[in-house]
Amino acid sequence: MKRTLRIVLIVVGVLVVVLVVAPFLIPVNQFRPTIEEKASAAIGRKVQLGNLSLSLIGGSLSAENLSVGDDPKFSASPFLTAKSLKVGVEIVPLIFSKTVNVTGITIENPEVTLLRNPAGVWNYSSLGGSAAKSEASKPAAPAPSGGSSSSASAPTEFSVKSLELKDGRIVVGSTNSQKRSTYDHVNVTASDVSLTSKFPLTLTADLPGGGKFKLDGTAGPVDQEDSSLTPVDAKLSVSGLDLASTGFLDASAGLHGLLDVDATLGSQKGEARTKGTAKLSKALLVAGGSPASEPVSVDFDTAYNLRKNTGVLNPSALKIGKAVAHLSGTYSAEGENPSVNIKVTGDNMPAQDLQSFLPALGVNIPKGASLQGGMLSTNLNLSGPTTKLVTAGNVALTNAKLVGFDLGSKMSAVASLAGLKTGKDLDIEKLTSNVRVAPTGIQADNFLAIVPSLGKLIGAGTIDAKNNLDFKMAATLTNASGLAAGPVGGAAGILGKVTGGGGGKGELTVPFQVQGTTSDPKFIPDIGGAAASMLKSQISGLSGLIPGSKAQQGQSGQQQNPVEAITGLFGKKKKPQ
Repeated sequence: MKRTLRIVLIVVGVLVVVLVVAPFLIPVNQFRPTIEEKASAAIGRKVQLGNLSLSLIGGSLSAENLSVGDDPKFSASPFLTAKSLKVGVEIVPLIFSKTVNVTGITIENPEVTLLRNPAGVWNYSSLGGSAAKSEASKPAAPAPSGGSSSSASAPTEFSVKSLELKDGRIVVGSTNSQKRSTYDHVNVTASDVSLTSKFPLTLTADLPGGGKFKLDGTAGPVDQEDSSLTPVDAKLSVSGLDLASTGFLDASAGLHGLLDVDATLGSQKGEARTKGTAKLSKALLVAGGSPASEPVSVDFDTAYNLRKNTGVLNPSALKIGKAVAHLSGTYSAEGENPSVNIKVTGDNMPAQDLQSFLPALGVNIPKGASLQGGMLSTNLNLSGPTTKLVTAGNVALTNAKLVGFDLGSKMSAVASLAGLKTGKDLDIEKLTSNVRVAPTGIQADNFLAIVPSLGKLIGAGTIDAKNNLDFKMAATLTNASGLAAGPVGGAAGILGKVTGGGGGKGELTVPFQVQGTTSDPKFIPDIGGAAASMLKSQISGLSGLIPGSKAQQGQSGQQQNPVEAITGLFGKKKKPQ
C-alpha cells in the first residue's frame, strides 16, 4: 500500500513539474508571427501582439497586448486595442509538432473606435472584406524553424469554436468631429465562428447616459466586400437610451428623450428590415421646448438599404394615450447628419391626450389652464436634416374647452368696448391653422378660431424658440349688443367700418396683437397707423352730428368726445381740448 502511494505521489510530482517547467521549455514566442499573420489575413487589418506565454492547464496562449489597425482612409490610430489576449490552442499538436490549432479567442478589456465619414460609411466596413483579400495575396512570412508553414492562403479559412470580447468599450464618432460617445461594459459572445457560415452571436452593452443594449441572434456568412452587409437575424432590445448622447445625433438640434426599443432585425442582401415597438419618454423635439410629460410609442416597420444608407418607413402607428396618428415616408443617413421626409396624419384624435406632448414641440398651454374634450386632426410633413428639422402642415381642433382660461379678462379692452364677458373657461367650437415648426420657432398662418362666447378670431403670427408670442389678429365680436347708442356705440360702429369688419347686426371687428409668452399671453388692442388716422378723420367729419361733440357743446363743452372715448379704450393719451 505504501509503495503504491509512493508511486502515485511520484507521478503527480512529475506531472506538476511538467506543467510548471514545460511552458518555459517551449519557445511560444516563435508562434507570434504565425498568429499575427493568420489574424491579419482573416480580418484584413494589421494585427500586432505582445509577448506570448503558455498555460498548459488552461490550454491557451496569452499575449500581453493586442493592437488591430484601422482602415487608413479613416485613421492612423488603432481600430482595436486590448491589454490582454487569450488564444485557446490544442496542446498535443503544439508540444509535439509545434502546430498552432486555434480553438478559441478571448479579448480582455478591448477598446474599439467606430468612425463614420461624411458619406455615411463606417470604418468597420472593410473588416474581413477586400482588405483581407489584399492581405491574403501577399507572400506569406517564413515559418519559424521546426514550425508549420501556415500561410494565409485565404481569409475564408478562418474559424474558431468560440470568440469572446469581455468588458470592453466602444467609442463612436465621426471623421469630421472630435466629439465622441462611449459605450461601456461591452460583451460579445460567439460560437463556431466562421467567415463562410452562419454563427450564433450575443452582444450586450451599457449605453451612454445609462440604459442597456442587447442583440441576440445569428450572423454570417461574412460579406467579403463589405462586412457591414453581413446577414443578421436577431432580436434587438434597447432600454433607457438617451438620444442626446448616442453620438449619432447632434444634441444642439434639440432632440432629447429616453428611448426603449423591442424589435426584430433581419438583414439580407444589403437590406435591413426592422420591425417592432419604440417608446420615447421625456421627449423633446425642438430647442427651447420642454420634455413631454407622457411617453409616445411607435409601432414601426422600416427597411434600410445598407449600400445607399437610405431607408423607407412603411406605414406605422404613433400613439399618445388614446390618440393615434399614422406615419410613413423615407429617411437617409448619408452626409454628416441624418435626414427625414416623414408624413404624419391623424383624424379625430382626443385632444386632451395630446396636450401632454405639446411642450416637446415648444408649445405651452397658458399657465393654470388645461384642455378638456375636443378632437384634433392634422396633416403634417417632417423634412430636412435632424439638426434643422422642419414640420409643416395644418391642424384643426373642434369642440374643445380650455378650462381655467378667461379670454374676456385677457382681452379686457376689447371686451369692454363690446360689452362682452366670456367667463372663466373658454369654449372653442373650431380652431384651424397652417403651421411651420422649425428650430427657430413656430409660424402660424391663416389662423381661425370660432369662440361662441366671443365671435371669430383670425390672424397670423409666430412663437419664437423662447416661447415669445408675436401675433397680429382681428376679433369679429358677434354679440356686441350694447353698442346701439351713445358716443362709444357710434365710435364702435365707425371702428367696424374702418377695420373692414362687422358684416351683420351687432357685429364689430377689432384688431389686436398677442404678445407675452404661450404660458402668459398678453392681448393688446391695435388701431395704430392707417386705421387710427382713418378713424380720426371719419369721427372728425361727424363731430357736428354726434351728441357731446364740440360742435354741439360749444366752447364750454364738458362731455368727452368720441375720439377720446375710443383712444382711451386702447390706452391712447388724451389730447388737450
